[in-house]
Amino acid sequence: MAALARWCLRRRLLVIALWLAVLAGLTAAATVMGSAYSNNYEVSGTESSKAAALVAKAFPGETGDSDAIVWHTTAGTVRAGAVEHRLGATLAKVAELPGVASVASPYDAEGAARISGDGHTAYATVTFDKPVEKLGAGEVRQVVGTAKAAADSNVQVALGGSAIALTEGTSAHLSELIGVAVAAVVLLLAFGSLFAMFLPIATALVGVGTAYMGIVLLGHLMTVADFAPMLGMLIGLGVGIDYALFIVTRHRRGLKAGLQVREAAERAVATTGRAVVFAGGTVCVALLGMLVLRLSFLNGVAVAASLTVIVTVAASVTLLPALLGVIGPRALSRRERRRLAEDGPRPALPTGLAHRWSAFVERHPKILGAVAGTVMLVLALPVLGLNLGSSDQGNDPATTTTRQAYDLLSHGFGPGFNGPLQLVAETDNAADRVALDKLSDTLKNTAGVVAVSVEPARNASVEVLTVVPASSPQDQATNALVSRLRDDVIPSAEAGTSLRVYVGGVTAGYGDFASVIVGKLPLFVGSVVALGCALLLVAFRSIGIPIKAAVMNAAAVAASFGIVVAVFQWGWGSEFLGLGSAGPIEPFLPVIMVSVLFGLSMDYQVFLVSRMYEEWQETRDNRRAVRVGLAETSRVINSAAVIMISVFLAFVLSGDRTIAMFGIGLAAAVALDAFVLRTLLVPALMHLLGPWNWWLPAWLDRRLPRLSIEGSPPGHRTAPANGPLGDGTGPPVPPPTVNSSGTAP
Repeated sequence: MAALARWCLRRRLLVIALWLAVLAGLTAAATVMGSAYSNNYEVSGTESSKAAALVAKAFPGETGDSDAIVWHTTAGTVRAGAVEHRLGATLAKVAELPGVASVASPYDAEGAARISGDGHTAYATVTFDKPVEKLGAGEVRQVVGTAKAAADSNVQVALGGSAIALTEGTSAHLSELIGVAVAAVVLLLAFGSLFAMFLPIATALVGVGTAYMGIVLLGHLMTVADFAPMLGMLIGLGVGIDYALFIVTRHRRGLKAGLQVREAAERAVATTGRAVVFAGGTVCVALLGMLVLRLSFLNGVAVAASLTVIVTVAASVTLLPALLGVIGPRALSRRERRRLAEDGPRPALPTGLAHRWSAFVERHPKILGAVAGTVMLVLALPVLGLNLGSSDQGNDPATTTTRQAYDLLSHGFGPGFNGPLQLVAETDNAADRVALDKLSDTLKNTAGVVAVSVEPARNASVEVLTVVPASSPQDQATNALVSRLRDDVIPSAEAGTSLRVYVGGVTAGYGDFASVIVGKLPLFVGSVVALGCALLLVAFRSIGIPIKAAVMNAAAVAASFGIVVAVFQWGWGSEFLGLGSAGPIEPFLPVIMVSVLFGLSMDYQVFLVSRMYEEWQETRDNRRAVRVGLAETSRVINSAAVIMISVFLAFVLSGDRTIAMFGIGLAAAVALDAFVLRTLLVPALMHLLGPWNWWLPAWLDRRLPRLSIEGSPPGHRTAPANGPLGDGTGPPVPPPTVNSSGTAP
């Protein structure tokens, strides 16, 4: 690391130019190739995926996205002459717009089913000539504008569908600006220097921008969800600014100690830079843990997020030292430079609130530990009612046209109309067709089913039955209906025949996706925890440190999920925050959040415990190690946490419900981790455990590889290990020491 820092400092202009050239090149390539994201939730081998394959066989060549134009009359029916004339003319105009392949009107000969029973609600189906991934927002806006022009005081017009959602643009750039602005304020308060404030932000922006363009190109090589770039940006800005903050803080400490700019920057990268690489590695390990699930949808998210972390870490240890060399001593404020020139270097001693808080925790570890544990437990309780499922346009904010269309269809045609089930079968012989006809009749009399219709397929060997449930797509009763159809109703119809009927459709597909994830979640969590513990075991040569880290990380995950459940599933403040109505939690959210949170929690664990470990190696005094480590790192950890929380919360303004879930969940986890766990519960437990914190069996110590997180800076002294007691089964015995209060620990 020292050699890398030295090279970057000597060729700082070249390094900066190379980073800008890579960013410009990737931006140009991404602009030319465009994006190719996919939100395919299908899991190979599930019943819904088999149904989807048969549907594609039944309707070959149909790739365009279909959306709905919905209108509702308050006086009179939709069949009234004036209403029919105006809406008929509007649909004709829509059909002529660029990008529109066809429009199916309720006023056509076969359109009676598109008018509600009370006659007050109707809808038309608009089919575009391209799938939603290839549609331009401008084309869809023309459809929305043309359709809404037909509204008046008596007729309400709204549009729904995945293509229409493109027009309800998110405020992603606003989120970025707000997050970066708050980070800038925090950095300015922490450093007191505009130049020092600029460095972490510039480094993070270049790193995240480069990674973002890389993710756009990655979508052409593998399945990448459309929220992956924004998720990567959310994570990248948070960790990128924080990693640069840690390095700049160490660099400034070196300048205050009287080091020259090059020497201070080199030492900062050689020590804290190593910790940054280690922390970034733990985040990537946690993210890539998603690969054990073998789900293509999550593989792309894992690789995209890991790519962002790797690039931001690379920027922190190469671009940042180059920038440090450019600004020189201006990393310190004018007051700090003047004081250094007048008084010379002074030792950096922990003082102020951080020092007092560290001593307070040392005096009251039991009470404070119990309080912190209670807070985390209470916040985690809502997780017991976690309901995994996919949110839809019924969860959009009430002011959006997609939510209004969803509600109109639900009120006019029933709550299950927005999430129909598809029963798909291959009928190779007459007996199969007779059995399927009987099944259709049975379905009409099945509890929970309000309508059954046959969709004419182009392939004569495939038949599709559309089943409209009595309950909404997100209702647990709909999931129960799917299970009942698969377990009881359909097997009875198939008995004695070669008929095989598969239950599919979006609602069933989401349910299958959630079931697969829940089934694999224990394996995934176990893999992530085991890998994280292995890294900490090697780094800190202790059994207790990895175990506490795993418990603390699990507590942060559970508590943050409790907050997500309360806000999004229970609806506590979701409408007020513009996040729409209450609904289920996305099925992939636990997997991604566990990955990200375990990685981010490990960051703070590394930066906090590495300083304690350094002090423990020097003195073999656990109380002093915990007190000094907390006092010296709590301020920078808290500053980093405030930055990360601000960045995450800013993404709540993105307008995307999924990203808002990530934003609130990650912000809550970081806040709890930094202000409850790392500065309260962890040091309290470490005081209570004493030397047991650092115990490692002798046989294991001999077999583990040696890994130094921050290296050994010049002049570093490590006390000889005292060794375990007798047979290596007890904690190391510390030598007699005297702590700062003058009493033996």
